[in-house]
Amino acid sequence: MEAYERLIKYARVHSASIDDLSNTPSTQIQFDLAHMLEKELIEMGAKDVFVDEHCYVYAKIPASEGCENAPTVGFNAHLDTIPDFSGENVRPRFIESYVGGDIVLGDSGRILSPTNFPHLPSLKGKGIVVTDGTTVLGADDKAGVAEIMCLAERLLASSEPHGEVAISFSPDEEIGHGASLMDLQRFGADFAYTLDGENCNEIEYECFNAAAAVVSFEGFNVHPGSAKNIMKNASLMAMEFNSMLPSGDTPAQTEGYEGFFHLTDMTGNVEKAELQYIIRDHSATAFSHRKYQMEHIAALINEKYGDGACTLKMRDQYRNMREEIEKNFFVVDVLKDAIRMAGLEPKCLPIRGGTDGAALTYRGLPCPNMGTGGHAFHGPYEHACREDMETMVDICMNVVSLCAKKSK
Repeated sequence: MEAYERLIKYARVHSASIDDLSNTPSTQIQFDLAHMLEKELIEMGAKDVFVDEHCYVYAKIPASEGCENAPTVGFNAHLDTIPDFSGENVRPRFIESYVGGDIVLGDSGRILSPTNFPHLPSLKGKGIVVTDGTTVLGADDKAGVAEIMCLAERLLASSEPHGEVAISFSPDEEIGHGASLMDLQRFGADFAYTLDGENCNEIEYECFNAAAAVVSFEGFNVHPGSAKNIMKNASLMAMEFNSMLPSGDTPAQTEGYEGFFHLTDMTGNVEKAELQYIIRDHSATAFSHRKYQMEHIAALINEKYGDGACTLKMRDQYRNMREEIEKNFFVVDVLKDAIRMAGLEPKCLPIRGGTDGAALTYRGLPCPNMGTGGHAFHGPYEHACREDMETMVDICMNVVSLCAKKSK
């Protein structure tokens, strides 16, 4: 089975997480995909296949004869799709050979167009998996899952020398919790790679420092006819709070290493209102300043409207992994060589987001991020390229081949 066919199969399995850290996994439906992968790995002949109580999937591909002393390289992808756009009733469509131009996404009224996605012309003549415009595709990260499963299948059927390969699939990456409870001893990798990016030649070992913030506002409601100097409108407080953040520091107006405040959700009336943000910056110093800005604005709201008018809760999600990866830069060098072996020129880019690799790196397992051949993640325009997905399987094979020549 080709990687794109596996993607289509896995995309149909609803596995969205929800923003709730009280349980792992945050949704029981993620077990549906986990157990599907467990069954397939066992049928392939993988060893030590196991799904734990938190929905982490583990498996091993044993070393071939003579390569037992090679380091164990790991590959990881995540099971969940985003909480805030539907991943249920996904109806993938495969375009055998993209002719260029606009792609109409079912009856949704949405169009996948080169105007908004300028990389599309580079996919002309290739196979593309798209959505019907009403859901995500789930290529983030089921493309990565599919590629790792194809890697496992190929290794188990191959006579090519290879060391032990560790495989893991994790829940709840989309809510910043994916690597938190991974059993690194059971995983057993000496170093690893997440498959959770886009283009085949991209290497990502710099990510945002990340936090989530919930800002709550407590108003006071009376009849508007007699509200003079009495009413406190929580929704207006929320608008005032947001207006004091830098107006240019949003995802739509930043790129590269530039950080942002991203308002993801808002609810409100006169008595109560709530704003939810994610806070991102590559610089640790700038990240700290962004969090201080939020605290300062909350203090100003309370000073103006009274104590308790504004409550700010922030939690850190992950850190920039660059500093730790630079101590183990061979993991990047191996990946560069593997990409060149596939006929591509490697390109190191900062992640404008995060992966489980960041958390794993800070837990002591060096883990940069690779591409998947997927694009336009987190929305109905998500799509993946058949040929690029196969290239990613080749690159993973190249990584394994290169590691087979090393010793622990």
